[in-house]
Amino acid sequence: MNGLRRHGARIAITLLPVLFALLHAADVWRSPLLVRLDQFIYDARLRATMPGTLDPRIVIVDIDEASLQQFGQWPWSRDKLARLTDELMGRQQASVLGFDVLFAEADSSSGLPVLRQLAAGPWHDDPKFGAEVERLAPSLDHDALFAKALDGRRVALGYYFTQTDEPRAKGVLPKPVLPLQALPAGHDLATRWNGFGANIPQLAAAAPEAGFFNVVLAPSEDGVVRSVPLIARYEGGAAQPGYYESLALVAHRLIEGAAPSLVPVLAPAGSQGDPGVLEALVLGGTNTSLRVRVDPSGSMPVPFRGPGGPLGGSFRYVSAGRVLDGALGPGELRGKVVLIGATAPGLQDLRATPVGAVFPGVEVHANIISGLLDRRLLAMPDYAAGYECVTVGVAGLLLAFGLSLLSAPRAALLAVLTGGGLVALNTWLYLAAGLVLPLATALASVLLAFAFNMSWGYFIEARASRNLASLFGTYVPPQLVDEMRADPRRYSMRAQSKELTVMFCDMRGFTRMSEQMAPAELQAFLNAVFSRLTGIISEHRGTVDKYMGDCVMAFWGAPVDIADHAALAVEAALQMAAAVHEINETHRASGRPEISVGIGLNTGLMSVGDMGSAVRRSYTVVGDAVNLASRLEGLSGHYGVEIVASVTTRAAAPGYVWQELDLVRVKGKALAVRIFTPLLRARDAVQAPDEALERWGLTLAAYRAQDWRQAQDLLAPLLAVDAKKVLYRLYAERLASLSLQPKTPDWDGATQFESK
Repeated sequence: MNGLRRHGARIAITLLPVLFALLHAADVWRSPLLVRLDQFIYDARLRATMPGTLDPRIVIVDIDEASLQQFGQWPWSRDKLARLTDELMGRQQASVLGFDVLFAEADSSSGLPVLRQLAAGPWHDDPKFGAEVERLAPSLDHDALFAKALDGRRVALGYYFTQTDEPRAKGVLPKPVLPLQALPAGHDLATRWNGFGANIPQLAAAAPEAGFFNVVLAPSEDGVVRSVPLIARYEGGAAQPGYYESLALVAHRLIEGAAPSLVPVLAPAGSQGDPGVLEALVLGGTNTSLRVRVDPSGSMPVPFRGPGGPLGGSFRYVSAGRVLDGALGPGELRGKVVLIGATAPGLQDLRATPVGAVFPGVEVHANIISGLLDRRLLAMPDYAAGYECVTVGVAGLLLAFGLSLLSAPRAALLAVLTGGGLVALNTWLYLAAGLVLPLATALASVLLAFAFNMSWGYFIEARASRNLASLFGTYVPPQLVDEMRADPRRYSMRAQSKELTVMFCDMRGFTRMSEQMAPAELQAFLNAVFSRLTGIISEHRGTVDKYMGDCVMAFWGAPVDIADHAALAVEAALQMAAAVHEINETHRASGRPEISVGIGLNTGLMSVGDMGSAVRRSYTVVGDAVNLASRLEGLSGHYGVEIVASVTTRAAAPGYVWQELDLVRVKGKALAVRIFTPLLRARDAVQAPDEALERWGLTLAAYRAQDWRQAQDLLAPLLAVDAKKVLYRLYAERLASLSLQPKTPDWDGATQFESK
């Protein structure tokens, strides 16, 4: 008891997020973030538990781009649809045919109405013309041809409902499956509509079975279709009021061979005598009855099988053009349920779903039918809110007392076990009973309760050290962070001007490799290379600034002062080049293309600190010295070397054998800069100075003095020993060109580069 009193404040602070979670669960206060998190959990769990297999019973005849290019834009003339229907229900012997398209207008594409107007008007005096029109009428009346193809077959047409201030009705609705009085008044036991767009009377009479194909009746805040209605309440005056079936329900009933039968199941009435909410729908007759749990609006979660579309693998797709061409073998679709729909983007029947951002609307109906046939159904029960309150309350009380009385490691274990138990219970109910129950609120309360409890005094100590690690931990190596923690007051993200060494390392050959490797394989390769190079930078106390595509930028000397930052950067560059050579040896063995790197180094005064915008900031370096390093990296390929360093880096790293490359004037700089490449550490040299380097120095001196003949004579032995060296060949070409030109008095020997 004394312990509880001593930890009273800690218990209270732990219960604070639990209180807000209970308010959310009880629908007193709703958090959009928790709603979105529950949707995310639902979507992830749905994707993880989908069968992911093909349902061979259902085939989608797709009005795709290829069909439109072959037979013209939609809508097609009804004689084509008659041929399509005859092919599917006749030669292919499909079991049930469903149309996820609407035929709200009469087909006048044949010109028959115009011919009849002419026969009754300007040509009425010519009885032969009128007789000929009537003789041709049966073949020109496309609606009649289509109606004849539909008549007497197990076909379900589609239509849609609307809700507007000025109700509009077009076409003919089928008979309602339930009268309005079948469900008690007082609750919205189904979505309510006052208008519709249905099929023309001639087709509706030939195929009286029809269902609505609305799938976005009350879309979620993120616009994702997770549930669709099975019944809808029509209250307008243009057709018989009542409750109507969805296209999927009608198709399922035709498959089962059941008469129109739908029995609503209501939850027990409330204590005030209010009618109970809709709980389930019983489909079919006594021999084929199926109890489908629905939410109060008559909707059910879509039991998706897998990804959508022709490549999704959940249902077989057949192009409507192939069917019209008779490309399928006789009876190839025997006994199949065929749904006709569109995936062509211009027909606007693509939806966002948990399993795909662009999902064909016709496949939503296919998934409902498949789930009904397999009895693989999901439901959010009416007691979901009560379940949410109980789990949040029990978990909150357990953590409030347990976290306050246990040590930090045991408290963390308790929080993990509590969250794991909630996930396990929720998942078991989902898999065993198909119950979709909320989880995000309980998990969020566990996480926040743990965070509030632990932060109550426990994390106050060493706050400066932790802030330092959070600021610099993603930029600098761990060993530097440990050094900074010894005196955190010396370090901040405030910008300052310092002499640093900056590196730009670009991967050569990456574009060629990306064309030959799969995206996942390329990603893994790029991550492996960057991990190797970044590890070398960290080993040499460098700070990784950023990754830019196939380029990495780093600098030395900040935030921790390092006296030999230039030498460390040069050593890191040499080891990075060696690491790439090792990677290429592996590539040669496996037949992959090789890569190379270009590295630019510069030492100079630059600004370092937290820079950026109000939206995004980073700890980085800027300045003229940084720009020069970037330009030098771009010159590496030109001189055939892997590393190009400025004269200031060479001067700051004397412990290496250097070879001068050129005197250059890069884009954006007026002054010329001497550039070098490091060959190896001075202590590793066999002899110093090397005879070849001495001769190369004399060659450069003669070149800059415009003594072309002497420069060529000095360069010739170097070329004889190493004729493939790009640097020597480059100067040989220059000297050959310059020797044909007169000397220039103001020539300083610098090479001008106008691009990076």
